[in-house]
Amino acid sequence: MLLDANVLLYSIDAASPFHKPARDWLTDALNGPRRVAIPWLSLWAFVRIATNPRASKTPLTPGQAWECVERWQAAPAAWTPHPGRGHGPILKELITRLDLRAGLVSDAVLAAMCIEHGLDIVSADSDFARFPEITWINPVA
Repeated sequence: MLLDANVLLYSIDAASPFHKPARDWLTDALNGPRRVAIPWLSLWAFVRIATNPRASKTPLTPGQAWECVERWQAAPAAWTPHPGRGHGPILKELITRLDLRAGLVSDAVLAAMCIEHGLDIVSADSDFARFPEITWINPVA
């Protein structure tokens, strides 16, 4: 399983209607038997959004956001995937075949990592349904 940033964001945002299911799912997953991939792209997006006062009424400080990152990375099931040799060609194929632009390019990066590592994507973002090569899991549905 590979995590998108929105699962991380919902898990710490008590004001979100998705907070409890995201928090519970993430806690169970990070302490469960399956490995949970948390790519740097998702962690960077989490820090960027969680500390933005325009994105949250109660933004985290950079230190608070980084404490979350460290806690998740230290969890028993967590690991950090990295793009391998096949990443570029897979990403190119997804972007060109699906004519992806703007914010969808980040989704394609995560999808390419899933394909390369044989992982499912865990996200509340329905845009991942456009990638038939991967299984999309919505933990807050």
